[in-house]
Amino acid sequence: MGKDKKSRGRILALIISLVLILDQVSKIWIKTHFTLGQSVNVLGSWFQLCFVENEGMAFGMVFGGNAGKLILSVFRICLSIFIMWYICRLLKKPDTPMGVLVGLSLVFVGAVGNIFDSAFYGLIFSESGITQVATLFPPEGGYAPFLRGKVVDMLYFPLIDTVLPENFPFFGGRRFVFFRFIFNVADSCITCATLYMLFFQFKFFSKK
Repeated sequence: MGKDKKSRGRILALIISLVLILDQVSKIWIKTHFTLGQSVNVLGSWFQLCFVENEGMAFGMVFGGNAGKLILSVFRICLSIFIMWYICRLLKKPDTPMGVLVGLSLVFVGAVGNIFDSAFYGLIFSESGITQVATLFPPEGGYAPFLRGKVVDMLYFPLIDTVLPENFPFFGGRRFVFFRFIFNVADSCITCATLYMLFFQFKFFSKK
């Protein structure tokens, strides 16, 4: 039992480390190579890298200015601590499905990935703009204090991007984009893991 716990713990630690590295490397690369709003087609127009920043919520949403950003950062930190405690608790139980542990680990690392942005990006980066690329460790200092940084998003999948026919009811002649959200690796981990646990691990959590 002890060996199984250690083995599963190592697997979770590896998953968390790899995802966190991928999340941060992709954000730092985008931040230091793209101007704000710049986009590049990756696989045609339906998959683009499009650099935007937000105040801390997933998929580019905004919450309450500076006060909301601080509240959201503190909430994320508390949530991450709780999830880490819960994972450690479930690891002690041999009947806990590995899928549950992986799902919770992905939610944990997704929250931590965006905490990094809010906590440190304002300290280590200069401001991004529509004409200038941000600098890492600028001599004049960062653009925001601790926990006031902006979260970097770049993954954009406008699966349908078209102008509706003029005779289309109510919205004729307007541009229609299906799935406008721009997100990052951390956001996708949280969303995919939550959906997976909701649909495939519901029985486990309902028993709890």
